[in-house]
Amino acid sequence: MHFKLLLVFVEDDKTDKVMKAARKAGATGATVINNARGEGIKRNKTFFGLSLETQRDVVLFIVEEHLSRHILEEIGRVGEFDVSPGTGIAVQLDVEDAIGVSHQIESIVSKVEDEL
Repeated sequence: MHFKLLLVFVEDDKTDKVMKAARKAGATGATVINNARGEGIKRNKTFFGLSLETQRDVVLFIVEEHLSRHILEEIGRVGEFDVSPGTGIAVQLDVEDAIGVSHQIESIVSKVEDEL
C-alpha cells in the first residue's frame, strides 16, 4: 500500500471543518500544529506595527494514494481555498516509507478496494 502526505495550511477557525471533511472522504486521522503564520503575494496589514493576520493551523494527513486526490479536493472545497486569497493551501507529497500506520491499513483496505 502506498501513501501520500497531505500538508494543509488553514485558518484556525476552519480546521475542524477541514478535518471532518477529510475524514468523511477517507482520511483516518491527522496531526494538527497550531499557531503557524504565512505570507502570500500581498503582505499582511499592520496596525501600529502589530500584525492583523489570522492564526493558521498546519494539518498533516497520511492517506492512501488512491484516496488522496478526493480528500485533497474536499479539503479545498470546505476550506474555501479557491474562493479568496489567503484562506489556505493544501499540497500532497509522496511518502516513500512509513511506520506506525498498520492500524490505518486495516481500516482502509475495504474502502480502497471499493474505489478500485
